[in-house]
Amino acid sequence: MKQVPIGVSARHIHLSLEHIERLFGEGYQLNVLKDLSQPGQYAAAETVAVVGPKGRFDKVRILGPARGKTQLEVSRSDAFALGMNPPVRESGHTEGTPGITVIGPAGQVDIEEGVIVAARHIHFHTDDAARWGIADKQLLTVKVEGERALIFEKVLARVSDQFALDMHIDTDEANAAGVKTGDVAVILS
Repeated sequence: MKQVPIGVSARHIHLSLEHIERLFGEGYQLNVLKDLSQPGQYAAAETVAVVGPKGRFDKVRILGPARGKTQLEVSRSDAFALGMNPPVRESGHTEGTPGITVIGPAGQVDIEEGVIVAARHIHFHTDDAARWGIADKQLLTVKVEGERALIFEKVLARVSDQFALDMHIDTDEANAAGVKTGDVAVILS
């Protein structure tokens, strides 16, 4: 049986180094609040506010380290509250997506694009993918058990020797399935 731990991903933002400095001050370094499931990734102690056409979220967690481009990941419910309709995309694929205003303690940034609903995905270390015959970018079918058991289709496989095995779904998907971080999913195909 191909079992995978589940990680529920709440709304969060990845910031470029330039935007960290514009939001927090020149030379600012993010502080680690806690390490995440993926090696080298962490939830920062710092948060920002994001403002869309119809709504605002304060205290949006920053995930570090700095990225090449700023990207806000929200659930579909979050997007409605902000007054937006971003596409479902793989992380890092922000071309043609809506922008948003990001506010920090030292300033604000208006990004022209970068808001997505993250595509559900599983991070595979290359060894796990090889053992199970899974290729990078393959679309998988995954089942979660429990009172609200369901099957997720079109789960993107992301394979790298920099990854640790973990399935990432957003809060809407987790709530629909009645699952939480640490629960287990099973890859069907």
